[in-house]
Amino acid sequence: MYIKQIYTNCLAQASYYIESGNDAVIIDPIRDKNLYLDLLKNRKTRLKYIFETHFHADFVSGHFELANLTNAKIVFGPNAKTNYNIIEAKDNQEFVVGDLKFRVLHTPGHTLESVCYLLSSKDDIEHAVFTGDTLFIGEVGRPDLAVNPTITSRDLACQLYHSLHNVLLKLPNNVIVYPGHGAGSACGKNISNEKYSTIGLQKKQNYALQKMSEQEFVDIVLDGISPAPKYFEHDVNMNRNGYELTTDLLKKSHKKIQPKDISEYQKSNVLILDVRMPNEFESGFIPGSINIGKTGMFAPWAATIIPPSKNLIIVCADLEIEEVICRLSRVGYENILGYITIDTWQNDGGVIQTINSIEANLIPTHIQNNYKILDVRKANELSVGYVKDSIHIPLDKLPDNLNKINRNDKYLIYCAGGYRSMIAASILCQNNFQDVKNIYGGFRSISDNQDSSDYIKIV
Repeated sequence: MYIKQIYTNCLAQASYYIESGNDAVIIDPIRDKNLYLDLLKNRKTRLKYIFETHFHADFVSGHFELANLTNAKIVFGPNAKTNYNIIEAKDNQEFVVGDLKFRVLHTPGHTLESVCYLLSSKDDIEHAVFTGDTLFIGEVGRPDLAVNPTITSRDLACQLYHSLHNVLLKLPNNVIVYPGHGAGSACGKNISNEKYSTIGLQKKQNYALQKMSEQEFVDIVLDGISPAPKYFEHDVNMNRNGYELTTDLLKKSHKKIQPKDISEYQKSNVLILDVRMPNEFESGFIPGSINIGKTGMFAPWAATIIPPSKNLIIVCADLEIEEVICRLSRVGYENILGYITIDTWQNDGGVIQTINSIEANLIPTHIQNNYKILDVRKANELSVGYVKDSIHIPLDKLPDNLNKINRNDKYLIYCAGGYRSMIAASILCQNNFQDVKNIYGGFRSISDNQDSSDYIKIV
């Protein structure tokens, strides 16, 4: 038996490769097919099954393309309906892979079709359970994503309670828990940084698994859930209906755009997405473009800020475009028209715009000069402190709330470390705000500044 966790930091997502003998299964693959094809080739194994724990909302799964390339069977749980061939497994149905057995445990709650896969040896020793978005380390899956006219989030939370207490918690304490996500994922409120655990440890450490009534569980699990990102529904539909193969997507999108054509594209409502580092972007960018640096949580932030239907032109280096196309495809973008480098734009005489960034010690001077402070962190980040009298609009809400700030005012923008604030600054510039500055290092730099006590509130 060989188990490999394949963790994608940008998505805070874990997929799994498990083999026995010459056969292998992959659980919840992402769209980067070569991650898995190379592994199969190097390990000299045949992909027998692709196990999906549910219809993912935060990323596009690689199941559809992997099955197309390998002839592996796609397995979903009960109630899963797709526009392509799958095995719709029954509760407790078993799948044999070499000397291993995988038993399907129907665990509705996060979604109606959610399942976990219990891995046992040929002598029926239960070794591990792959819990998808039902059980995380220190957290459980949010029960509000599959709401429809006939089922509420409270109904789903009740189902999740029974899935946890009547199914997963009845497993032996030494069974290893392999979850679908880690810290940073929007699929749970406060997921741990730990990548795996055991049933026994989770019984002790996971707040949602402590002894409580069903009603108490429902209340605590639903409390404080932030609204789901808008792109979640789009990705669910892609995972249910199928999508364009990435080979075709690369051929279509790997096209160099000429500087003379940029203005016409922009008139046609095409968005210029600059994926360079914030410090590179601020020193010169194509007017009207926005910056989401390809470091950090690039794909989720892109999907949160930019509608999936939006046509895009990417600003990046020649050697980066395939990576960018791949990473955007993870969250459902299939509408990249091409790319341009900033050097090509400038060498052709293209006009550039800049954004000034300031050090935290210059904030008092700017406040005296009537700059307003815009805080784009999440609401729960305010607990560590904030700049007094700042305007708080979380980055994910900013595009829909620009009417709450005045284009004629001057703004200093900060987040926790500087990544999100540059995204926000670029959005304001794109929308004709005239005087926008970024604060280097975000609130970490602000709170570390010895002269900041007069204008920040430490909670």
